[in-house]
Amino acid sequence: MSWRKLLSYDLPRSRWLALALVVIFFGLLLVPFLLPGSKSLNVAAKILIFIVLVASYDLLLGYTGIVSFAHTMFFGIGAYGVAIASHRFGDGWGALGVGIAAALLLSLVLSLVIGLFSLRVKAMFYAMITLAVASAFQTLASQLSDFTGGEDGLTFRVPEWLSPSFEPFESEVLGVLIDGRLISYYLLFAIATALVLLMLRIVNSPFGRVLQAIRENDFRAEAIGYRTVVYRTLSNVLAALFATLAGCMLAVWLRYNGPDTSLSFEIMLDILLIVVIGGMGTLYGAVVGSVLFVLTQNYLQDLMRLASGAVEGVPLLSQLVSPDRWLLWLGVLFVLCVYHFPTGIVGRLRERAALAPQPGTAAASASGPGEPQEECSAMS
Repeated sequence: MSWRKLLSYDLPRSRWLALALVVIFFGLLLVPFLLPGSKSLNVAAKILIFIVLVASYDLLLGYTGIVSFAHTMFFGIGAYGVAIASHRFGDGWGALGVGIAAALLLSLVLSLVIGLFSLRVKAMFYAMITLAVASAFQTLASQLSDFTGGEDGLTFRVPEWLSPSFEPFESEVLGVLIDGRLISYYLLFAIATALVLLMLRIVNSPFGRVLQAIRENDFRAEAIGYRTVVYRTLSNVLAALFATLAGCMLAVWLRYNGPDTSLSFEIMLDILLIVVIGGMGTLYGAVVGSVLFVLTQNYLQDLMRLASGAVEGVPLLSQLVSPDRWLLWLGVLFVLCVYHFPTGIVGRLRERAALAPQPGTAAASASGPGEPQEECSAMS
């Protein structure tokens, strides 16, 4: 199988983007060996989870044009499904499977109901409906203490192979001790890679082309015979199921889940920000945006701490780069990023690649006026 077919023929179309994707892939693959330590592994796992979560939302917003604030609800359903099943039925693979299956079934029903009853209204009203449903679900999860653990959440055990105490080898491999934590990370890596490739296949299929047509002009898509409500509902269901799987990944990694962990509205804001920064309508934007956002979120404060120590004697400058103001500078960085990349990082890189002179352009422009030049057109 060629790599073009693996990417569903949705190529990066930019050398810099292709290089960035290769670096991200192998960086996440080798991070346990290149940067051993619990923090780097946690950051890499969070990146993998956010890639799936943001890509699933881009399927909804970037490819279909639907604004929803209930995405974290499905994310929380996946996390709570694994947490409740593992807490009540034990730490076996069966309990894990039951939790994932129950979460997917609940998300399927809820997304189908929300889609059928709400997608007929205008975009703003649909966004408000999803916001109300998500808020109600978060309140419900906080109040059902006997079932969800309430505000304290649920702590549970995972299967033995995924437990940090599991060590299949006595000696280290390439300087790294292989344990259940490392196995869990590579399980997340394999799942995230498979899900992103599957979403690439979906958006580049005839179904995905219809979604993009609905995004561009839903009246025209309806006029040529496509039932836009059906396609929007299916898009809503698919996005919800992928977000649910991302929530399952989060619960397996943390071995804990609570309302603030997976249902917080701050997560929804982070998703929106990453989609805009990476580039809407490009699943590669979810990859690039998630990496930049999570790395900045976790390491900007450390960098500012180093900078604050370097300019400790300067009154005003030391106050500006104080680690306590890292959120201020995080906001400034993302405002500048959105300003300079209005179509997202991926969109900007593809635009620059499209405007760059192609091989043979100079020769064609140098041809005399009497020499015929070929023109070719392609229909997709």
